[in-house]
Amino acid sequence: MAQRPLVGEPLSLDLVNTQWVDRGRTVDLFDEPDGLRGWLTEHRLSGDPASVELPLRQTRAALRRVLEQPGEQAERGVNTVLARGAVRYSLHQGAVREHHDVDPDWLPAWLAVNDYLDLLRQRPTRIRRCDHPTCVLHFYDTSRNGTRRWCSMDGCGSRAKAARHYQRQRTPSA
Repeated sequence: MAQRPLVGEPLSLDLVNTQWVDRGRTVDLFDEPDGLRGWLTEHRLSGDPASVELPLRQTRAALRRVLEQPGEQAERGVNTVLARGAVRYSLHQGAVREHHDVDPDWLPAWLAVNDYLDLLRQRPTRIRRCDHPTCVLHFYDTSRNGTRRWCSMDGCGSRAKAARHYQRQRTPSA
């Protein structure tokens, strides 16, 4: 299975990040042998990979669109996924219980979109795309001051620092 450059993000962003660019080539985790199965297992999501693959691919595209080209048209894709299910609440022994009434084939995709809505409710300005110009990864900035710019300091952050250093070395002083 391909080595993913960024893991550990909230479910919605992690779904978007199952596609990335490696040396100028787009990599799709779901095209890798057992990639989709591994992703479902990583997130403790149930479902037959053959049944949930198309809904997850459609949802990934809808989330990427709403992240990169926000607007009414992009929101329609997200709303199409949300229309596949509903949340019911009940009270049991003083505790609120949440029940998801969702088509099982759409459950992982629906949960990813629901997670995205949770991020929007919490701190929408913390949902970011990596600042490196060739990176397509997104992250939820959990830094104290909210100034994270890179998906990873080891990867894109280091490349950006190296590029700035190289540019300073090449630029003659006046």
